[in-house]
Amino acid sequence: MSASALRLVLATRNPGKIRELRGILADIGLDVELLSLDEFPAIGDIPETGLTFAENALIKAHAVASATGLPAVADDSGLCVDALSGMPGVFSARWAGGHGDDKANLDLLLAQISDVPDGRRGAHFACAAALALPSGTERVVEGTMSGAIIREPRGTGGFGYDPIFVPEGGPRTLAEYGAEEKNAISHRSRAFRPLASIVAELLRAM
Repeated sequence: MSASALRLVLATRNPGKIRELRGILADIGLDVELLSLDEFPAIGDIPETGLTFAENALIKAHAVASATGLPAVADDSGLCVDALSGMPGVFSARWAGGHGDDKANLDLLLAQISDVPDGRRGAHFACAAALALPSGTERVVEGTMSGAIIREPRGTGGFGYDPIFVPEGGPRTLAEYGAEEKNAISHRSRAFRPLASIVAELLRAM
């Protein structure tokens, strides 16, 4: 199979993730036709029933590979706060109850650790990126980015918990980073870049 004929489904409808993976794959010289779930409207929401980021990423990747008959890549990511014993973790997107309510999630988290002193507000973002082939072959790569939680949101970029997370080395929050600058150090990039090399190896062997 020629590189130009390769097709890969990214198990998301998030255009930002599509752009990011397309750039990573281009960086390693793999020419693929990258599809999103928008092109498969019959695929509904995939329940994330795993207890780890890796489990959820694999659930999504296998479900999409099975439904489309094409190799699929999925990720699951979240914020892990030391003072909350690693929570919200896999529940990051629905920490306040509703899925994807960034402000409610952020406000609840800040309230929960309001009494935690500055020196004990460590946290990290984690991401698991998974590849699943229709044959059942699977691979998972995980990446993390360490930092700390500040007391008040700062910055207008990014999304989710970015306005309260300062990566190691500070002093800016992720919401104060430019998109390319953030992608160079992010947990998602640290998972997707090594996975992209695995994608290239496995797809070229098909």
